[in-house]
Amino acid sequence: MSLAPPVDASLRDAVSRPFWTDRDDAPTFDPPLEGAHEADTVVIGGGFTGLWAAWKALERRPDSRVIVLEAERVGFGASGRNGGFVSASLTHGLGHGLSMWPKEITELHQEGQRTLAGLIDDVAAAGIDCDLHEVGKTSLAVEPWQIDGLKSSADLSLRFGEEVEFQTRDEVQADVHSPTYLAGLRQRRGNALVDPARLAWGMARTIRERGGLVHEGSYVRSLKSAGAGVRVEVGTPEREFGTVRAREVVIATAAYPSPLRRLGYYLMPLYDHVLMTEPLSDEQLASIGWSERQGLTDAGNQFHYYRLTADNRILWGGWDAVYHRGSRVDDSLWNDSPSHALLANHFFATFPQLAGTRFTHKWAGPIDSTTRFTAAYGTAMGGRVAYAVGHTGLGVGAARFSAEVALDLLDGTPTERTGYGIVRRKPFPIPGEPIRDPLVQFMRRQMVAADQNEGRRSVVLRVLDRFGIGFNS
Repeated sequence: MSLAPPVDASLRDAVSRPFWTDRDDAPTFDPPLEGAHEADTVVIGGGFTGLWAAWKALERRPDSRVIVLEAERVGFGASGRNGGFVSASLTHGLGHGLSMWPKEITELHQEGQRTLAGLIDDVAAAGIDCDLHEVGKTSLAVEPWQIDGLKSSADLSLRFGEEVEFQTRDEVQADVHSPTYLAGLRQRRGNALVDPARLAWGMARTIRERGGLVHEGSYVRSLKSAGAGVRVEVGTPEREFGTVRAREVVIATAAYPSPLRRLGYYLMPLYDHVLMTEPLSDEQLASIGWSERQGLTDAGNQFHYYRLTADNRILWGGWDAVYHRGSRVDDSLWNDSPSHALLANHFFATFPQLAGTRFTHKWAGPIDSTTRFTAAYGTAMGGRVAYAVGHTGLGVGAARFSAEVALDLLDGTPTERTGYGIVRRKPFPIPGEPIRDPLVQFMRRQMVAADQNEGRRSVVLRVLDRFGIGFNS
């Protein structure tokens, strides 16, 4: 995609904070855990996976004592920084799922559909106001070589009974007006949009209403065996503030440091970057169409995702997936990032009719990516600790499935969920430093080169594809 003229003015007043959580009506801070406590289930991480784990633990055993421990704020990480796309896919798309789990893809596809439907039902029953709408998605060809890929995706989707429509250039541009669109694949179901922060806050409120406890500012410094249970120590590396003696523990820390060090072998934190515009006027909205307000994404290896908000802003994110040497995770890594200027250029190239629009927010955050683009599951400490991490950008929907898997693993009774290969087998591990950084940067260059070469993948990428190893966000 070619770059539009410089857009410094559009970013001049943008604040470096996630739009979703930058609100006057954000909930008040829950106090950190202090002193000695006991619990049936402790959940480490206040993002979507952790919140669903607490929700479902209380649903399975309403009288149990459940405690959520979040190091920062509920929804602080990827759960409050994403685009609000809720996908039914558990396999990072049908094509990837078919190549990785061909014998199970029908069941996994159906499981994903049930997961999305259950999420929508749970949110509605709990009365969570989070602007959740099942509006579908359109994937867009912005280069000629991507058109055939969309046609193949359409054929595959139809095989699995999905409601999809391949759109010609005229048809897709009649729907959403951009000179860059060459074709589109409109999916009517299987994708929803949500305000992710309000979903996370609503889930935390529901957990409290059902008897669970949520403690923010509660960093888990270590886990230790304690008889038949686990001692969860909360504080800083230098000082302990509180403890919980728990029967079982769920780890849902995503890209952030985990008390279970082995998870670092499967995860690479990739920084994704996002912009949010000011609210569009009625005239600006009319200039782009987009009357169905579906999610949009383009079809390259490097891609954008974008959507409208309830107050008619455009969220515009993606493209760069940045790894920082040593798997560093720190908010200072994205302030004044050149990735935001690049995104702004791409935005105005896509929608030149919106020239002069300002961005009010710019932010970034780490995605917990794995080599196979799907989560890693497992247990530790004699089955008393379960983990589900590594959703690679599709965690808003898949987190509900992952939470159920973690609880199934703790129960120790095989279920249909725990029998899937996606659960039983872990992603290919990622070498540590000093190998990791040059390896990730090499893979990134290979992906960029493939996009620049009409999608033709190098021998290296084709070999890695064969073994289900890749790089994505």
